[in-house]
Amino acid sequence: MTARIFFLFLSSGLTLALGHPVPENESWLTYSGGEEPGKGKHVILIAADQEYRSEQAMPMMAKILSTHHGFDCTVLFGVNDKGEVDPTLPVYPKKGEEDQFQQHRIPGLEHLASADLVIFFPRLLTLSEEQLNQIVSYLDSGKPILSLRTGNHGFRGALPYEKNGKKLNFGRDILGGAFMGHHGRWHADSTRGSIDEAHAEHPIVQGVEDIWGPSDVYRTYKEGASLPEGCTALVWGQPLMGRKPEDLPNPKKEPLPVAWSKTWETSDGKLARVFQSTMGSARDLESAGLRRLVINAVYWGLDMEKDISSDRSVDIVGKYEPLESGFNYEKLGVVPEKAKAYR
Repeated sequence: MTARIFFLFLSSGLTLALGHPVPENESWLTYSGGEEPGKGKHVILIAADQEYRSEQAMPMMAKILSTHHGFDCTVLFGVNDKGEVDPTLPVYPKKGEEDQFQQHRIPGLEHLASADLVIFFPRLLTLSEEQLNQIVSYLDSGKPILSLRTGNHGFRGALPYEKNGKKLNFGRDILGGAFMGHHGRWHADSTRGSIDEAHAEHPIVQGVEDIWGPSDVYRTYKEGASLPEGCTALVWGQPLMGRKPEDLPNPKKEPLPVAWSKTWETSDGKLARVFQSTMGSARDLESAGLRRLVINAVYWGLDMEKDISSDRSVDIVGKYEPLESGFNYEKLGVVPEKAKAYR
């Protein structure tokens, strides 16, 4: 069990400050919160995708949550066998070389036990049984679950998690919709988000304006269907005919939900608040509107709606120059790095 560290400092008097619940380590990043509403709450952000630069997006969001909102934040990464953050790791074995395929690894998942909320951003991971069980323990704890973009297809196959005799799929069963394809042109369209009029008073969308991102809309249910029962559509995504905010809507593509909320009932009946956004690439999150949506969802997930305010800053802390999404790693400049490179 990780102990919280307390320290004293002098600044016009003696002040007691609460230390971060996770020790520093070269495999992950920690950001200590302050005196804002999130003081004393611990948020873990998992960056382990290979396409949408979560390794850049999650530290940026952690800095906002800690600096402007007071949350202690920890960013956990998918790493290679050298301990480097490595978005270039394959998710499928090469044909004929299945025995050489290496499992993925996220150091620090044991700290999910101390998290008050987790933001998931994995993609098609094959984790060890031990690491999957650490994730399942969190999912079955009743604590809030937030997921961005590829989180809804974050793991290959079912989790070691059963309810009423059924193996559970993270995207379909827990989040309310797994990836079923690109609703438009992959890496060619962009998305204009609009708030669902029927839920304009929902806490998560308060103060949210001008959502646009250069990633395309995901389909999560069959044509003619809708979000599963119990899901509340908060933002609809209209595919645009290009990757600029001023591009025209694609007249052949209807809007689909790109952000929704729901409740997850755990195996012993606890109720967890869930938020999924299929937007969330590193460049999508250059949109202040999308950042506010996700940060509001953190407050909502923690049952802190009263602290949601459009006056609270969602400004980026420091420099943020995310790389483009995609798998052409050499062209895009994506290389394995130590975690400290993303601080």
